[in-house]
Amino acid sequence: MKFLKDLKSQAGQLKEILANEEVEGLAAMGKVKVLMDGNQKVLEVNIDPELVSQRESLQMALAEAFNDAVEKVHNLMAEKLKEYGVPGGMDLPGM
Repeated sequence: MKFLKDLKSQAGQLKEILANEEVEGLAAMGKVKVLMDGNQKVLEVNIDPELVSQRESLQMALAEAFNDAVEKVHNLMAEKLKEYGVPGGMDLPGM
């Protein structure tokens, strides 16, 4: 039981640490940028004005940039979990 309590405490600490980390997802050769914190909260979206008139390209680029940012957050979370000694692939609630 103590192990679970410690794990929950570490998960809370890790969530706070991740909130201070930032990753940037890119698409369309950097013309679309999504800035996300380590808890997958979108902080900023930047779009090159050149893409605004190209609706279909913009939609695809936005999806690609968001997916890129989410993948980077997952990699960041895995790195931080290793630092806490949590085995890879372990799913922690709320993370």
